Amino acid sequence: MSLSPIEFFLMAGSVGKSVLIVLLLASVWCWVLIVEGIVGAVRFKGALRRWRAGQPDPLLAAVAGAGQKAAALRLPAEGIGDTRTRIIEAMNRQARGVIAGVEGGLANLAVIASVAPFIGLFGTVWGIMASFTAIAAAKDTSLAVVAPGIAEALATTAIGLAAAIPASIGYTRIGASIGAATQDLAGLIEEEALNAVTPATKRTALKEVV
Repeated sequence: MSLSPIEFFLMAGSVGKSVLIVLLLASVWCWVLIVEGIVGAVRFKGALRRWRAGQPDPLLAAVAGAGQKAAALRLPAEGIGDTRTRIIEAMNRQARGVIAGVEGGLANLAVIASVAPFIGLFGTVWGIMASFTAIAAAKDTSLAVVAPGIAEALATTAIGLAAAIPASIGYTRIGASIGAATQDLAGLIEEEALNAVTPATKRTALKEVV
C-alpha cells in the first residue's frame, strides 16, 4: 500500500502538521529567493557589461553619478592620488547600496539552508516519540499503531531536506556569482577613477607603453 503526500500529512499529529506547514512555506520561500537572486545577478552582470561598453544603465547610475560629482569637486592642495582615492570612496559608498539591493534575500537562503534540517529533525524526533507513545498505549507493535508517527517522521525529514538542499546550493552559487560581479565592479570603479584624474593624452601614452 502506498501513501500520497496528503495522506502523510493527514496521518501526522498537530505538532507534525505544524512542522510540515512551516517547512512547506520555507521551501516555497526558498524558490522565490532563488529566482530573485538569479534575476538580480543576471541584471547586475548585464549592467556591468553595458557600463564597460559606455552604455548607461539605471542600476549603476548612482555609482557613476557619484564618481562624476566627486571628480568635478576640486579641493585646494589636493594631489592626484588624493583625488582618485576620494572618487573611489564616493563610488564605493553608492556601490555598497547597489550590491545590497542585488543580494536581496540571499542571507535568508543561508538561514533556510541551516535551519530547515533542524526543524525537520525536530519533526522526525516528535514522530518517533508519537510512535512509541502509541505502542505503549495500545500494547501493540502492529503497523496500524506505529504508522502515523513513522509517517510524520519520514515526511518532516524529507521536506526539511527538500527545503535545505536547494537553499544551500542557491546561496552558494548565487553568492559566488554576485561576488565575482562585485569584484568586476571594484575594478571598473578603479578604472573610472583613474580616467577621471588622468589626462587623455597621458592615458594614451600609458596604453602605448603597455
